[in-house]
Amino acid sequence: MAFHSTDPTTGEVWRTFEEASADVVELALARAAAARPAWAATPIAERARHLRAVAARLRAEKTEHAVLMAREMGKPVVDGEGEVEKCAVACEWYADHGARFLAPDPREVDGARAYVRFDPLGTVLAIMPWNFPFWQVFRAAAPTLLAGNTMVLKHAENVPGCSDALGRVFVAAGAPAGVFEQLHLGRDRIPSVIDDARVHAVTLTGSTAAGRSVASAAGKALKKTVLELGGSDAFLVLDDADVDAAAGVATDARLVNAGQSCIAAKRFIVVDAVHDAFVDRFVATMRARKVGNPLERTTQVGPLARRDLRDTLHEQVERTIAAGARCVLGGSMPSGSGAFYPATVLVDVGPGMPAFDEETFGPAAAVIRARDDADAIRLANASVYGLGGAVWSRDRARAERVAAAMETGFVSVNGQVRSDPRLPFGGVKQSGYGRELAEYGLREFVNVKTIVVR
Repeated sequence: MAFHSTDPTTGEVWRTFEEASADVVELALARAAAARPAWAATPIAERARHLRAVAARLRAEKTEHAVLMAREMGKPVVDGEGEVEKCAVACEWYADHGARFLAPDPREVDGARAYVRFDPLGTVLAIMPWNFPFWQVFRAAAPTLLAGNTMVLKHAENVPGCSDALGRVFVAAGAPAGVFEQLHLGRDRIPSVIDDARVHAVTLTGSTAAGRSVASAAGKALKKTVLELGGSDAFLVLDDADVDAAAGVATDARLVNAGQSCIAAKRFIVVDAVHDAFVDRFVATMRARKVGNPLERTTQVGPLARRDLRDTLHEQVERTIAAGARCVLGGSMPSGSGAFYPATVLVDVGPGMPAFDEETFGPAAAVIRARDDADAIRLANASVYGLGGAVWSRDRARAERVAAAMETGFVSVNGQVRSDPRLPFGGVKQSGYGRELAEYGLREFVNVKTIVVR
């Protein structure tokens, strides 16, 4: 089996990678296993030094990595540079703060000295997606490696060049051999790697279907998992919201990465009193975004990562219209060889329609009318997903009450959901379980060990 780097702007296959043989997989797992004891015993300050070296290397090659992302999955090069910078920041944040989160935690016990240690679990298999091909990896790798674990990366099949580049970053930064390994693997081979005794835990960012498959394989082997899965985030606009500001941020939140983000706002639930005004402004701001070649620095929205993903999105849009929604912007399949899709706004969307019930992974927004706050909450929670959400209101206390009622792992008040190294990130329901980032993500792949000394 071969993996292809296909330019989503032109449809050109410009590089091919061979799948890892059984011998290559064995060698990678053996190196990760061999590196484990020494890396776990390395002082945290020294592990932090390696993360800082990785951050410096990322910055030195920022534009090179951004161009690679643009050519493999269509991210505008300016956004790609921002993604690489965010990875460097995450490495530095954990280097600065990780020791405090991993320090022994004393507990009061009568007649004894007691404390909790946070020891590394071992080797973590990271199964990562294509939509943020650097950030998704570092969001998991920075805390996992600082905690003293080693990592083996199985990246998405359509970003093999990014996978190789990530491996080179660690080598060039001087990371010890085996601490970070990467493999070109088909998804059918994942269960056998999970089952390998040298793999101790698994972290996945991907679809809900992928999460079920990985959870099943890891469950059979009794191995810890963290799953960050799909989302259909609700963006609630209450009747006292600043409609102009909400519409501008709504456009950012829907079109981030051409809409190909688990935490992109997808369902825009607007209270009746401001519904029409919001739609007018939202359509105007969506229409104004520049779609084009991601290698051009003025491009704001690039193509989707693959033509089949565009076909799936268009089919969801058409089925939603057939179910009674109206398309007030976009919605047409463009001609040409690339995987472009226009910014699209659907109104009169409700439960039972694809754009409400399913995750739409692309620049298509569903606007849903709500009667009041209670109805908006009901509609927001009427989803199998629970990753993130947003609430817009001039009354922050009111917005916080609504936020507390939303069944999600993250809510932004008068803003959009963004992952941040300082804040835990993850979902509930079919958006997965476990947390990444902050101290919570750092402690996901550790043995929380209690020691009592009498």
